[in-house]
Amino acid sequence: MSVWPAWEVREGERATRWLHVRLAFGDGARIEALATVCEGWVCVEDVRARPALALEDLALFADWIEAPLARASGAETGPDPGDGAGTGVHRERSPRPRGSREQGLVARAYRAAQERGADPVLAVMNETGYSRRGALRLIGRARDAGLLPSRHARR
Repeated sequence: MSVWPAWEVREGERATRWLHVRLAFGDGARIEALATVCEGWVCVEDVRARPALALEDLALFADWIEAPLARASGAETGPDPGDGAGTGVHRERSPRPRGSREQGLVARAYRAAQERGADPVLAVMNETGYSRRGALRLIGRARDAGLLPSRHARR
């Protein structure tokens, strides 16, 4: 794991620092983030991961970066649980349904979001753990299977 400064803004005695955080795993997976540190508070501004992170992986990511960000902000913590993460293996997600079962799951999530007026693509992303592009691919497969109407169908 590496943490390096992006920039800093000072207002009198108060300083806000933006830090780049990068985790690289032995299997090629990578997570990059931009975090702000100010008066003991940490805010993660942006996270990019390849492959995409599932929501439960974000909590694990927070555990990995907590100690390095605390040190960067001047606060001391115990041992860094993320030490050695650069040589680790990406945590696998739980098995997902595939094929027609997956398409049914996608169609149900998509329709439920539409009915409540929410973003259906975001609902599929949350349900499957895929990135936006992956969710759109799954939605397309569900449409091809006839489980969702064509994008061009009139409402």
